[in-house]
Amino acid sequence: MAPPLVTRFSGRVLLPSGEVRCQVRATDGVITAIGSLGDADVVLADDEVLLPGLVDTHVHVNEPGRTEWEGFASATRAAAAGGVTTIVDMPLNSIPPTVTVDALEVKRKAATGQCFVDVGFWGGAIPGNLADLRDLHDAGVFGFKCFLVDSGVEEFPPLSLDQVGDAMASLADLGALLVVHAEDAQAIGTSGPDYASFLASRPGRSEAAAIAHVAELSEATGCRAHIVHVSSADALPLLRQVTAETCPHYLTFRAEEIGDDATQFKCCPPIREEANREALWDGLRSGAIGLVVSDHSPATADIKTTGDFGTAWGGIASLQLGLSAVWTGARERGFSLADVVRWMSAAPAALVGLSQKGAIEVGHDADLVVFAPDDSFAVAGADLHHKNPVTPYDGMTLSGVVRSTWLRGAPVDVDGDPHGRLLSR
Repeated sequence: MAPPLVTRFSGRVLLPSGEVRCQVRATDGVITAIGSLGDADVVLADDEVLLPGLVDTHVHVNEPGRTEWEGFASATRAAAAGGVTTIVDMPLNSIPPTVTVDALEVKRKAATGQCFVDVGFWGGAIPGNLADLRDLHDAGVFGFKCFLVDSGVEEFPPLSLDQVGDAMASLADLGALLVVHAEDAQAIGTSGPDYASFLASRPGRSEAAAIAHVAELSEATGCRAHIVHVSSADALPLLRQVTAETCPHYLTFRAEEIGDDATQFKCCPPIREEANREALWDGLRSGAIGLVVSDHSPATADIKTTGDFGTAWGGIASLQLGLSAVWTGARERGFSLADVVRWMSAAPAALVGLSQKGAIEVGHDADLVVFAPDDSFAVAGADLHHKNPVTPYDGMTLSGVVRSTWLRGAPVDVDGDPHGRLLSR
């Protein structure tokens, strides 16, 4: 019988109670002790802090079917390099979308043997698959994603409000979570090629109206509902019966700095003005918004960098950069590293019920990140592990450097063999 694998980390450690100098012991991939400093296998430098691995519950891997956009190998390499140790893959833009158990098995087969971090899966709720939701739930998806507007891909159409109500009633019986792309189609207009036109075509009131409908349906059915990628501060007063997330790009960029041909910034809903950005930070401060996840949604350069906001693909590539991007903005506004870890690790883990992730605690998976919060780096899109180098962060200087990532007590070598697991609810 093989002896247990033991790894001891010593130095500054961010525990749920705060930062302390201590030793963390991992045995066979699980944190088994947290105690006094002593001999260690990994001794952190004075400028390093040990963090729990991030949990990113909003990632579009796109494999199979659109693997040229991204893929499990490239996405999970990027995740590990950015301190993310668990991702949950969205049911689109892969082909087939994850809307049946058969499609889920296709995706799991595609992911097998390729993942450098742990990977779970969302199911999808689309017109016509109401009868598939229970089977997908039983097969282990972490919840269900739906759109109230055009998703951008024809194989994942939106639900009407009546269909959302039917899906919620079914999911309430299962105790399952529905995550919603909430924009009101009736409030969305037609975009021209420039950024001002695109922004005007998707006003903040479209999010607020849609979230109000979702909140009403959640209350009526008893179904847990979560709003993805909140971009508009107009929605903040409505986030009472639902949980909500925002994304690094909404906290980092502002409409005033986006050029009319800079389609690397295009996403739906859009990046809004500076005052709106600051209101989102206030939403995190108040707790109206509980988590920050990437909504990593890359595409090939030919459909992303068209220079036309009316036709370019809408999605931001940022999986490798989220921790540093959010920390850069957070520290400027007086937030602590503990705040960032709560938004990007503990809260996403809690959202999907990953009780062994999201914190450095005895009994949790030893998913750990050695992070240098005072170091900095300049982003070069071509050097990222994303399959396509197009990102609006290209050329920015960000604070905080991920120096190593550990999955269940073992270092992640993005040039070596992957040892991530496929997770089920």
